[in-house]
Amino acid sequence: MPEDNGFIDFRAVKAVVTMEQVLERYGLKEKLRPVGHDSLTGCCPIHKGTNPTQFRVSLSKNCWNCFSDCHCGGNVLDFISRMEEVPIHKAAHLAAEWFNVQLDVRRPRESSSASGNVSGEANSSTRPQPQDASNADERQREPAEPNKALAFELKHLDPQHPYFAERGLTPETVARFGLGHCKKGILAGRLAIPIHNGNGELVGYAGRWPGQPPDDKPKYQFPKGFRKSLEVFNLHRAKVAEPASPLIIVEGFFDCMKMWQAGIPRVVALMGSSLSQAQEEEIGSLVGAKGRSL
Repeated sequence: MPEDNGFIDFRAVKAVVTMEQVLERYGLKEKLRPVGHDSLTGCCPIHKGTNPTQFRVSLSKNCWNCFSDCHCGGNVLDFISRMEEVPIHKAAHLAAEWFNVQLDVRRPRESSSASGNVSGEANSSTRPQPQDASNADERQREPAEPNKALAFELKHLDPQHPYFAERGLTPETVARFGLGHCKKGILAGRLAIPIHNGNGELVGYAGRWPGQPPDDKPKYQFPKGFRKSLEVFNLHRAKVAEPASPLIIVEGFFDCMKMWQAGIPRVVALMGSSLSQAQEEEIGSLVGAKGRSL
């Protein structure tokens, strides 16, 4: 088995290991009921549910989804991570060991975070840009109170909207990030993107218009009173990823999700082109650089 402190190619593991193999290893395949030509359904083995239709596996797409308490889904590594309660990097090593996957594991480079480079290899396009005067005013106006955790979750979102495929997202990525087209409510007609704080609490939804919006509508819509300058998108997932790997910072939601999809788990998005003081502190604490300018 490769050592856990080396880099591992998630895509190589996912290309070899199937959901069917993983289910058989856990003794779950016979407990699920076939649906259609390539799907299985049953009680969720992750949160030990009892509803026989709450958990769904697509064998052809090699992904899973829990529509009940877990409110998430993903690929084979996400499933192992949830079942074993370990980071995704450890799940990849477990899968490689269980199914005898031969991998080329590379040693991590020495981090250059002491010089202010967050990723260790990132260039200026992945680093926050200097603040302008208007953003400095924004930093001074930031409230002491954080965005409050929502007491609800949007239901009946359609994860099969064609715009996701147009942006290059796979069904497992859509499921993992809880994306879906909203037909009713304040985000009607938009794609709902859940936003969590650093503790993993759901604090809001970004509503993205699928494509170029009409002239009278903005591309993104956020809840009234929501301060995106207080949050770093995907931070709660980056926190549990292998700390030796580089931290990549991008601007937008879709860039972040596509990098995660490509096997880069320590990636976060600022949800804009500027870096607020709150975001700087969140990112700094993640790379052990709190209180130092990034």
